[in-house]
Amino acid sequence: MSRLPIYDIELELIRAWGRGHPIVLSAPTGSGKSTQVPQMLLDHGLLGDGRVLVLQPRRLAARMLASRVARERGGEVGAEVGYQIRMENRSGPATRILYLTEGILLRRLVSDPTLQGVSAILFDEFHERHVYGDLTLARAILLRAADRPDLRVAVMSATLDTGPLVDYLSPCESIESCGRVFPVDIRYLDRSWARSPAQSSVWDLAAAAFEAGPGRNPDGDTLVFMPGAYEIRRTVEALRATPSARGLEVLPLHGELPAAAQDAAVAPSSRRKIIVATNIAETSLTIEGVRHVIDSGLARVADFDPHRGINTLHVRKISRAAADQRAGRAGRTAPGECIRLWPEREHRERPMQETPEIHRLDLAEALLTLRCGGVEDLSTFPWLDPPAPKSLERAESVLRDLGALDPKSGRLTDLGRRMQTFPLHPRYARMLLAGAEFDCTHEAALIAALTQGRDILIRNPGKDAEDRRRDALGEPDHSDLALRLRAYSEAARHRFRADPCRDLGIHANTAREVRQWLDYFLRIARAQKLPINELPAPDSAVQRCILVGFIDQLARRLDGGTLRCDVIHRRRGSLDRDSIVRDAPLLVASEIREIQDSRGDVTVRLALATAIEEAWLQDLFPEEFAEDTSVAFDESGKRVVAETRRRFRDLVLARKTGGNPSPDAAAELLADAVLDGRFPLKQWTDAVDQWIHRLNALRRWMPELQLPSLTESDRRFVVAQVCHGCYSAKEIRDRPVWPVLHAWLQPGQQALLDRFAPERLTLPGGKRVKLRYQADGPPHIAARIQDLYPVARSLHVAQNRVRVVIEVLAPNHRPVQVTDDLSGFWTETYPGVKKEMQRRYPRHEWR
Repeated sequence: MSRLPIYDIELELIRAWGRGHPIVLSAPTGSGKSTQVPQMLLDHGLLGDGRVLVLQPRRLAARMLASRVARERGGEVGAEVGYQIRMENRSGPATRILYLTEGILLRRLVSDPTLQGVSAILFDEFHERHVYGDLTLARAILLRAADRPDLRVAVMSATLDTGPLVDYLSPCESIESCGRVFPVDIRYLDRSWARSPAQSSVWDLAAAAFEAGPGRNPDGDTLVFMPGAYEIRRTVEALRATPSARGLEVLPLHGELPAAAQDAAVAPSSRRKIIVATNIAETSLTIEGVRHVIDSGLARVADFDPHRGINTLHVRKISRAAADQRAGRAGRTAPGECIRLWPEREHRERPMQETPEIHRLDLAEALLTLRCGGVEDLSTFPWLDPPAPKSLERAESVLRDLGALDPKSGRLTDLGRRMQTFPLHPRYARMLLAGAEFDCTHEAALIAALTQGRDILIRNPGKDAEDRRRDALGEPDHSDLALRLRAYSEAARHRFRADPCRDLGIHANTAREVRQWLDYFLRIARAQKLPINELPAPDSAVQRCILVGFIDQLARRLDGGTLRCDVIHRRRGSLDRDSIVRDAPLLVASEIREIQDSRGDVTVRLALATAIEEAWLQDLFPEEFAEDTSVAFDESGKRVVAETRRRFRDLVLARKTGGNPSPDAAAELLADAVLDGRFPLKQWTDAVDQWIHRLNALRRWMPELQLPSLTESDRRFVVAQVCHGCYSAKEIRDRPVWPVLHAWLQPGQQALLDRFAPERLTLPGGKRVKLRYQADGPPHIAARIQDLYPVARSLHVAQNRVRVVIEVLAPNHRPVQVTDDLSGFWTETYPGVKKEMQRRYPRHEWR
């Protein structure tokens, strides 16, 4: 084996290791860090009697790296070098170098919180920022600070902005290996490769790109990146059909292949090879001899799917950093080329780095693992990147709903501890446990599989296909998922062949993916020693199992005439019109979608629904029911009634009205209706509002009088007092208001109000005019100019502290001036007014 670039920093790494601080090691892809660093530590005696754990983001990488290192050291996997991945452990007491996935170690910290026998942890390919990698690093830092200061930690990456990580681990050592990278010629999509519109699929473009590039160059192997197993299979078929690939080995590489097929893809060969791989070949594995890369620019990544409330794999465009990683695979041993199956202008628009999983995944599974590991206070947990508070709230809400956390205290329950032992999202762990209880584990696993990807049924397949589907599958009336269970069975009976499935309106490829998920869920069920039922389970058992897994999406139909539903957690939506449970009063929705129309209005649609019975809720969740009596306003009868509600959690299942509520509660509701303008109080006249303005104004002007105010909240109290003893709009219509208002003031206070903020003013000539008060500002009067002749100076209220604003009216009662300074009006303005008014009104007196 040629000397790898990582050995250029071997001495620096060993010295840093001896100083005991965490290490951040940056080294390019292919430098040998994944395989050689653990061997360096072992061979230099830096592990003592313990072992080194090498964390990998992917299972395939953990297995293949262990095989390579074991081969390099002349041993067998499971002896000195081993690996542990989900449901497979090839290690033993003699294992010193153990490759494992990040989730395995985080779960181990639950049962072995001090990691006995472990001397060091290497976090490999940390730039991928998987959520379990972030959380396991944080747990390791906490463990070093508490019980294991001797535990050594190193974080290794090919493309990572190490600055934030160095700050996070400080004090730490930062080491960089420059490596050896040969130049790679980057080419972008040429649409001329697609000879017809049918060749626009990514696998056809990859085959055309091979013919235009690597197929004409006899040097080196070709590595083609595709997002998943299905795309890989189609690409292998397309490549094998090209003339340029004749005589070449065309091999797939992805995690679902048998180990022998995976090994064959990376093993040296005397023939030129084309390896079609997922992003497993992007960083973790080095495939010798690759000189050409064809990159689809796509990857299957986990994202939170709000429709299903789980993490789901979606095909996404990769970042520029990931594209550079892939291109670098062509420059390991000599100059190479990379053909990107997207335009160059689009490349510039792609994000620079991948978004850390902690910002895009549902955290329920990770949070449950932390809780089982003793982490109670998430606010003090040392997050490398703190998740959004809403993400944590959503995760806790799901765990409470599923019974993993106590709904009141939030503490971990025994059920939650058992759910954590399943390497699954808690929703499916709960379903498998329920499946074992109801003797429908197989159906529970199949339902979990059906909800992972797109719908197995083709939407609007045509009338003929719908008729054939109906004949073949029947018409179950209790669950939309039951129809899909039958569709899967029918697809399996036809061995997932495209034509028979298409005739029945079934997606054959989706059904094939469902089979893979089903096998996976059943393997977990068997590993957890759950009984797998051989015979089909009764419909009611399957319905109850769905209820347990999707209890947080319980809904109640509002009425029989529409599809509107109330949903738990105070949500509201509409049942999909294609649902076969349209008549069910209670249901659970396996999908909740928010659909936005062209106007921006959002409709909540409930899909994949299953009818349930309230008796099942009573049986499964007896402590979640409550009954209360409240006051409600009956719009149809326009009266206040007592309403008794039966609730499951916060979802109202039934309402019953009848009888009169307490007078106080009725008065409060009637007051709200009056203040909202729904019903009038005929006796609440303008005079009432003026009285309130007078009182509040005098309180402002003469605080020494210590009069009470009457605020908006006081107004509501007064209205409630007026309504007290009534239960309907009819009763309150003519209720007297003044007795309640007059009771607001003592007799002496009312006398002060009448004296200093009177309703009317008597002018010197004997004319009485009405004062109008307002919420702010001085009071107003309106008076004809002739009535004001005896008034020489300004008018005042509040013991001469506040001038009255006067609206001076012409003989036709139209205003000619507004002033609070009558002296100035008579001397400055009146002469002009008189001159004009005399001509128009000669019969009136003008002084």
